[in-house]
Amino acid sequence: MSLTRRTVLFGAGVATGVAGSRLLLGPGRGTSGNNFPPPSEVPTDNILNDASELNPTRVAKHLTINTDPTEQLIGELRAELAEARAAGRPFVASTARHSMGAQSLIGDGTAVTLEQNWLIPDTAASTYRVAAGVRWSEVIRRLDHIGFSPKVMQSNNDFGVGSTFAVNAHGWPVPHSAFGSTVRSLRVMRHDGEVITCSRSENADQFNLAMGGYGLNGVIIDLEVEMVPNRLLIPTYEIVAGPDLGTRFVELLKANPKIEMAYGRLDVTVGAFFDEGLLITYVPDETNATVPAASGSGFISRMSRPLFRAQVDSDAVKSFRWFLETQVNPRISGGMVSRNSLMNEPVVTLDDRDPARTDILHEYFVPPERFAEFVAACKDVIPSSYQQLLNITLRFVDTDTDSMMAYARGPRIAAVMLFSQEMTTRGEADMARMTSALIERTLDIGGTYYLPYRLHARQAQFERGYPRARQFAAAKREADPGLLFRNALWDRYMAHI
Repeated sequence: MSLTRRTVLFGAGVATGVAGSRLLLGPGRGTSGNNFPPPSEVPTDNILNDASELNPTRVAKHLTINTDPTEQLIGELRAELAEARAAGRPFVASTARHSMGAQSLIGDGTAVTLEQNWLIPDTAASTYRVAAGVRWSEVIRRLDHIGFSPKVMQSNNDFGVGSTFAVNAHGWPVPHSAFGSTVRSLRVMRHDGEVITCSRSENADQFNLAMGGYGLNGVIIDLEVEMVPNRLLIPTYEIVAGPDLGTRFVELLKANPKIEMAYGRLDVTVGAFFDEGLLITYVPDETNATVPAASGSGFISRMSRPLFRAQVDSDAVKSFRWFLETQVNPRISGGMVSRNSLMNEPVVTLDDRDPARTDILHEYFVPPERFAEFVAACKDVIPSSYQQLLNITLRFVDTDTDSMMAYARGPRIAAVMLFSQEMTTRGEADMARMTSALIERTLDIGGTYYLPYRLHARQAQFERGYPRARQFAAAKREADPGLLFRNALWDRYMAHI
């Protein structure tokens, strides 16, 4: 039987790189500060939000573009850029706005939502050309039909491909670096409407600026991306001590080059916080069995939401879930699963429907040999907060040799944490305090943090975690002298450096 990863009985949780459990694009329930007005007090005219639901932002103009990347699209984007430039308005383009700190928003600006379905595969070259606004669910559907799979993508399927490049997200495929490492070229529209092709050999400076550059040097139009054969994979489960997970992860990848996908988990119960870990690796099936069509959310996957959500304020439920994930699931889901099925899951499956809470992601990148120190830091910082940690997923990300804002300046273990935060002044203040403390401890051991989430890092922490930030800001100003392309990340950390 072909099982999706969510058939990990009540065990999966949200394992995404840039996401929240919410897909809200309209008015939110809070603000980016410490006051949280009820919905009736938030103006609804031209208000956009992101996955945190904490950043309702009034924009001057919002439009959705679903045109294929043809001359018609070029004309539409040029017209919108010219209008925004003439009006002195900033400009931002995105797809699903799964970021959590208004990285895809800018107040009083023009906001473009890209919603496209254009994809052309080249099986001879093992690549596909795809519009920036195509969701990964569509990429999987189209590639699955011809026997291929994304080489690297985020672990959920409802993000836009261009946005994945803009944040340089990563996923479960190993032993690769982030998604950007599989992008061969892309087209970018600059501030003046000029369209340039960027690659490692053509306009390489703009390629490196756009990868993990949060759309600050232009609008991504389309990308040429590598793909690999879609294959059936066989999982192996191994329980390890939590502090040893980082080094063990790397040992497994070095010992078995056949491993194509891998991830880890840690026990989040307060009584045994991060003491025990679970590593799951996938190697190709060699029986030449037929690969079924990619599956998505199944019944058990959807039914896992109540138990996953019941972990809030309940160590007993967290302990029960860990038992299911480490003891029950390996016995019932050891069958084969395709690459595409493993990645073909939307974030919304485990959606939080509590109006008093929101899901907030953290992500830290840690040298494998110092992972035990990261575990110790988390033990010190997280349990003493008000925050409810519901899940942590561990991944391997190899060295990023391209992006100017690289977070993996060497091989890293990526720790993706999902917190349930109460939407109160206390909850927000406590999250900011805890986030800053975790960032500081991670920086102290040679790691860094991921930029698409809440903007709680201090300025010094941002510049320490991203030592080329000043160089990036200077390059952005050269590429966009009028600062047409802006977002909250730029305004918060880079506008003044």
